[in-house]
This record gives sequence, structure tokens and C-alpha cells, in this order.
Amino acid sequence: MSVEVTAGVHASWGAATDRGLRRTLNEDAYLASAPVFVVADGMGGHEAGEVASACAVDVLRARLVGRSATPEAVNAAIVEAHREVQRIEAEPGRAAGTTVSGVVLSAVEGVPYWIVVNLGDSRTYRLSRGALEQISVDHSEVQELIDSGAVTRAEAAHHPRRHVVTRALGATGAVDVDYWLLPVSANDRILVCSDGLTGELPDPFVAETLLAESDPQAAADRLVAEAVRAGGRDNVTVLVVDARALEGADDGSSLTTPRGHDEPDDDTLPRGSRPGSGTREAAR
Repeated sequence: MSVEVTAGVHASWGAATDRGLRRTLNEDAYLASAPVFVVADGMGGHEAGEVASACAVDVLRARLVGRSATPEAVNAAIVEAHREVQRIEAEPGRAAGTTVSGVVLSAVEGVPYWIVVNLGDSRTYRLSRGALEQISVDHSEVQELIDSGAVTRAEAAHHPRRHVVTRALGATGAVDVDYWLLPVSANDRILVCSDGLTGELPDPFVAETLLAESDPQAAADRLVAEAVRAGGRDNVTVLVVDARALEGADDGSSLTTPRGHDEPDDDTLPRGSRPGSGTREAAR
């Protein structure tokens, strides 16, 4: 699908999801409706994860789709979704929750930006000038171990705590979400995915696939199919969003953003430039 979203940006996108080969439910949910493109991966046992991810997506759809999406509006929608997910009943001893990661197309003084949002270990990447860059920072125990030098990335892939996230929508207390403001560049391609993709396919293979498939729906379909073929140990969801026909955007070389709690304020650095953080735990 392709529409003019904001500030002269024409976006086209594709979306695909699969429950995988080992799960009875698909606890992933996604929203791909201009200007919002997000993935949510639920947790909480039984059907609580499925309900939590769907609840988060429903709130974001109601608050943001078809409207002017400012950073303040995005943050307000995330806070509301957090409160709604907190009301969901889960298994005894567990809390319902969900990751959320993705982008919202916005404009600041007429210049188009991606507002990148992240909580948990779903991911948002940008493919630009042939290079794939992870924008979001995982909120997970293994990411903190990697950042501290306790384990390597190869060791983290098989760590017994690799599925434990340290922040989630619906966790106890105030929402603790990361935001980035990323200037839109000509021919940007955004990838948003649950960990069912990144747990099965290495980033270089993902980058090759995104470069090989020019159509965003074909790219999303192929990535999901490849993740299932590689093992399909988890639900897998992929959104691919392309930006075209830009007016007024800069070269997209900088990454600046507020960091959100109840109000967006502090700076959040790009992937690889900040240590891991977070104290709340939720395990799938």
C-alpha cells in the first residue's frame, strides 16, 4: 500500500506474521496504517499475551491513525496503552505485558521525521544507502550482559535468560520507553520485527533480503517465511516501510530524540552508544 503521509513523504509498506512451528497462539500483533507502523509481542501466559499485544495496538490505532502525530501525541498514546495493558489479568504470579517497537511518521517545522518507539526486545532497523542499522536498543537481560562485556553476542544467542525483557508495556510502575527522532532520507526502508525474526535470522541475511526484494510486501513475506523455515521457534512478525518522493528532508545523518517517561525529555542515544538499562522483568 502507498499513500502520502506527511510533509511530502509517500510511504509504501508490507506486513506479514506467522505463529511459527512451536507455538499454539500468535501473541504478536501489529499496526500498519499511516502514519503508524508498530509491532507488539505479548507475554503473560495462556491468552494474556495475545490480549496484551492486541490491546496496545488498539489504543495506538485509536489515538494516532489518521491524525497529526506529534512526539507528544505519540507519548500520550503509549502512556494510555500502558495503563490499559496493566488492567489485563494474567496467570497467577505473572503480569500481562507486551513489547512495542516501530515508527510513526511525523513532521517538525515541515521536515519529515520517523518517531522511533521502543520497549522490550522487538526491534526497529533502518536500511539506508545499502546499510542496515539497528536503531532500537533491546531492553533485555542478555543485552545488559553484552553491554557490560559479560557475554559475547554469539554467547547471548544461546543464553538461558535470552527471552527475559527488562522493560515492557504494562509492567508495574510508570512506562519507561525510548524514543528517537530520525530525519527521513530519500529511499529509507524501515524494518520493524518481533524477536521471532531476529532469533532465527542473522542481520546480514536480513539485509540481503531487504536489498533483494524491492516490493515491501514481498520483503515482509519472504523474511517471515525464512524465519519459519529456519526453525520457527517463536511467533514472527515483520513490517517493511519505504519512504519515497521526499520534500524538505535533510540527509538523515543525525539521530536525536527525547526519551519518554510521562513526558518526553532526555536524550536517548542510538544503538550501541549507551549502556543497557531497566529494572522490571517480564519473561515470555
